[in-house]
Amino acid sequence: MRTGWPTAINENPDNIIPSGVTMTKSDSLLARFDRFGQSIEKSIIELRRQLHQYPEIGHQEIKTTARLKKELAGLKLKIHDGHAPTGLWAELETGKKGPVIAVRTDIDALPITEMSGLPFASKYPGFCHACGHDVHMSVLIGTARILTKFKDELCGTVKFLCQPAEEVPPGGAKELIAAGVLKNPAVDAILALHVDPDIPVGHIGMRDGVTMAATFDFDIIIKGRTGHAALPHRAIDAITIAAHVVSGMQHIVSRRIDPIDAVAISFGKISGGTVRNGIAESVHIEGTARSLSPTMTKKLPGLIKKAAVNIASGLGGKCEFKPMGMYPLFVSDARVNAHIAETYRELYPKGRVHIVEKVLGGEDFACYLEKVPGAMFRLGVRNSKIGADKPWHNTAFKVDESAIRVGYTTMASTVARMLAKWKGGGKK
Repeated sequence: MRTGWPTAINENPDNIIPSGVTMTKSDSLLARFDRFGQSIEKSIIELRRQLHQYPEIGHQEIKTTARLKKELAGLKLKIHDGHAPTGLWAELETGKKGPVIAVRTDIDALPITEMSGLPFASKYPGFCHACGHDVHMSVLIGTARILTKFKDELCGTVKFLCQPAEEVPPGGAKELIAAGVLKNPAVDAILALHVDPDIPVGHIGMRDGVTMAATFDFDIIIKGRTGHAALPHRAIDAITIAAHVVSGMQHIVSRRIDPIDAVAISFGKISGGTVRNGIAESVHIEGTARSLSPTMTKKLPGLIKKAAVNIASGLGGKCEFKPMGMYPLFVSDARVNAHIAETYRELYPKGRVHIVEKVLGGEDFACYLEKVPGAMFRLGVRNSKIGADKPWHNTAFKVDESAIRVGYTTMASTVARMLAKWKGGGKK
């Protein structure tokens, strides 16, 4: 645990960071970033609301990509697209030698019906930004505007990554990496943020090292033999086999894994059968496994497949096992976190940096972290007075929009700091 980082979350609404915080040096670059950040706040919030109204799920973010491209092209940045129907990246070249720092946003929404009651709620029934990716996009655009405004005072290169399909394994990060986003010029470090409804607005959170789990998504298709419910002995009941498979998986967690290792195997969807009085011929199960252990991350797919196949076979059925994608273990670089924390404290001396707990949630930002040093900080958006206190993926998810300026000012200022001070080293 980093010395001086408080662990308690203060939900006192009076402790929200006020507008126009006094800086250490009124003429410093960070102070000018802050003042310019205030001047664009209204337009960035309006952009966020527009993006919020037109959510698109993974690999279908056509209009979202077009809007982001328009925003970044308007800053006269070099645009890289065409590698896939959605997603892009843009480059800010200062013309001076220095590090290459990347900033990433995810751009996809969720297949969830919004029930927030907001006047700018989703116009697409059945889809909404219930995970805050609309905020992430607006922060990236705000960051790009600030850094472009002051590019003559910077060195090096900044890449702005607009990544599709974070919510759809195997995720869009691998697509951008395959398309060359980390090369030509090679990225030295990468940054991102994620809204956090458990952290008060105006505050941020982070953690060094292992932060989020490796995730492994899979499908299991159980094959039996159909028949009449009154004659079950003449059939092979796929539903009964599926029930044994689902319950049997917990034997892996309780008896095949060291209790010290945090592992979870869960099933979120199961479907099969056609009529009440018929024995089901097949059942489709969708599951996910999570682990904070590098060793278990490698072992889990094999353990799950073997258990499913053996249980189905033992009951007379067959099992088809389909891996659907994996996100690697999320490991934050302590050096990058230090730059974020120090920058934030300079900007917002009355703010707080919280140590977030390890979670079994997954994030495909981890794919970049396998290649280059980087970190994702949590942006506090909690404000119970306006109902901004619901968890991610909740139908009534809201954020306190005053957090957006904190996000892009902190991000832009951290990038500027790293362009000046980053010494390199780490994964390549």
